[in-house]
Amino acid sequence: MSAAPIPPYVEGHGLLNGKSLVITAAAGVGIGFATARRAIEEGCSAIMISDVHERRLEEAAAKLRALGKTPVHTRLCNVTREEDVQGLIDAAERDLGGVDVLVNNAGLGGLKRVVDMSDAEWSLVLDVTLTGTMRMTRAALKAMIPRGRGVIVNNASVLGWRAQKGQSHYAAAKAGVMALTRCSALEAAEHGIRINAVSPSIAMHEFLKKAAGPGELEALTSLEAFGRAAEVWEIANVIMFLASDYSGYMVGEVVSVSSQRA
Repeated sequence: MSAAPIPPYVEGHGLLNGKSLVITAAAGVGIGFATARRAIEEGCSAIMISDVHERRLEEAAAKLRALGKTPVHTRLCNVTREEDVQGLIDAAERDLGGVDVLVNNAGLGGLKRVVDMSDAEWSLVLDVTLTGTMRMTRAALKAMIPRGRGVIVNNASVLGWRAQKGQSHYAAAKAGVMALTRCSALEAAEHGIRINAVSPSIAMHEFLKKAAGPGELEALTSLEAFGRAAEVWEIANVIMFLASDYSGYMVGEVVSVSSQRA
């Protein structure tokens, strides 16, 4: 099957007018940066991007500032460190005038079979991908609950539902993100806060191309209904929907952005 063409880039429609955002792991060329760009194009009032890579973070901020007048703030943050997480939320509360939307994008993968996996390799992926999401959610809720409003969008993965060799640690972490989303969403809803998640299959970017093994991406994309991987901005579009008031009655949902037969 030949691949379907990539659709035209969707222009902004003011979905986030007046809202401030914080996005983790937003440096580079992946979903986090695409989400930050989309948030600015959708009219967010101010944005704070974080990452563990200082140079890439500042490069990302420079590109985002070139888009227009939206204030772009940066903060180094390793989501495995509670002091970094709290520092990020504290800085965002101060510099953005409060956090309206948090996008939990930080995650760590890798390819390793269970029989060859060390405890350290397992624990690191879980700590970044699952526990890091919990830490960020916990810190954000403490700021959002007194205001009685806010939105959190988590980045999960179809591997939370589906099996793939060499991905036990990552899949377990993403399944945990899905469960965390559902349970924390019920708690947050009592305070007028919405928590949902997006679940991509494969989104193409340069880092992924370099990290994947020979033939791996081709094999995965061949399973997609469109015969191609998603563009990172196609995932970011769904994150924008979940962050916006258009998803106002959605609580604890995990929205698949992928081929259903992948």
